[in-house]
Amino acid sequence: MLNVTQKPHLHQDWIDPHAIGIVRALQKAGFTSYLVGGCVRDLLIGIHPKDFDIATDAKPDEVKRIIHRAYVIGKRFRLVLVRRDEMQFEVATFRREIQAGENPEDLPSGDNIFGSAEDDAKRRDFTINGLFYDPINDQLIDFAEALPDLENKWVRMIGDPRVRLAEDPIRILRALRLKHMIHFSLDAELREAMSEFAHTLTTTALPRRREEILKLIRLKNPDLAFRDAQDLGIMKFLSPTLSKQMETENCDMFFEYLRQYKAALGENGTPGELFAGLVHAYVRSFMEPDPNHSARSVFEDEEFQTWMRDELGMFKHEQSLTVKALHVEPLLARRKEFQRKGERRQRALLMNDAFPLAYRFACQDYLLSCEDSLYWGHAYEELRAAYPEGIPSSGGGTGGGADRKRRRRTRRPRRGPKRNAEEVRS
Repeated sequence: MLNVTQKPHLHQDWIDPHAIGIVRALQKAGFTSYLVGGCVRDLLIGIHPKDFDIATDAKPDEVKRIIHRAYVIGKRFRLVLVRRDEMQFEVATFRREIQAGENPEDLPSGDNIFGSAEDDAKRRDFTINGLFYDPINDQLIDFAEALPDLENKWVRMIGDPRVRLAEDPIRILRALRLKHMIHFSLDAELREAMSEFAHTLTTTALPRRREEILKLIRLKNPDLAFRDAQDLGIMKFLSPTLSKQMETENCDMFFEYLRQYKAALGENGTPGELFAGLVHAYVRSFMEPDPNHSARSVFEDEEFQTWMRDELGMFKHEQSLTVKALHVEPLLARRKEFQRKGERRQRALLMNDAFPLAYRFACQDYLLSCEDSLYWGHAYEELRAAYPEGIPSSGGGTGGGADRKRRRRTRRPRRGPKRNAEEVRS
């Protein structure tokens, strides 16, 4: 059912002017064009959107002709990226499902079957993500009956949740994240279906699960989302190793580590840093609680290695950096020993690519005194000032291997014994 309303409280001053300009240009060219999805939802509940997506009945090539600095991307799902300053905007053409009687072989390949705005809305996952907003005419278009769910703070699936989760099990994780991101409640039918279909997560590709795990860690309170995943029976299929440990008495310690790490990291953080916080919480809660002890034996644990690689989907360099940081961390508690070392060995430790992460772990573990913390922070800042273009990595060790390599590269070749002219002629 279509519902068109005036919503002057949509915080129009929070809408990026470039997004409004793109919508206006498409409408001026005779095409229907709206803001869509998460940005509309966030505006309605008083959250400043980070991204602005646009939906239109203009085909990708038509959008490219009308909007400057627009680039058609994708093959299975063709859309347009529009770049403005530091921002980029996705402009997608309305899609529809294959209709009864249609032969898929006669239709465009991939997910490129174009339709109306109503068709597009009903293909989306959750009702509150199916809203369109026309910022030019200040109209809110609701084909998915989302407004009652916004009023009552419900996350509800468009259509039968069992059918929609069977189509794409990753929606289970999206529903979980959305609930905790905007602090809504799961619709009872959706919640039941999420538990029922949790086992289907094992059929999804690991890179997709990896991205959703990262999004859960990036939440303001990831510990709450992880608890919910365990309660709903999702975690035992998402990460069986972690789920098993979350049944132990140290699970509260794990949640506290995770919460504190994310609070210290803030809203930013690379995937490697986010995963490092999760791994650090796991090691300290379930494997080696004393940060003064070497964590070498931890990394020989096959189950631990499998967890990082096959359940979290961590890349090799992310695993390596986290392992090195946990190895370097105890060294920071021995500041006086460090100060007795030569300048080359001191510089090697500070230039280790895992040092910033090790320092973060040491602060998290309350391993450093206030004096030690200030010392290491000051020493690292001095090094950064000496290398304004970026601190060169010293490699995996802490003993100055990079310096030795540089010396080997610059060493002159040895000269042979001097020979007189007679020896040369002979």
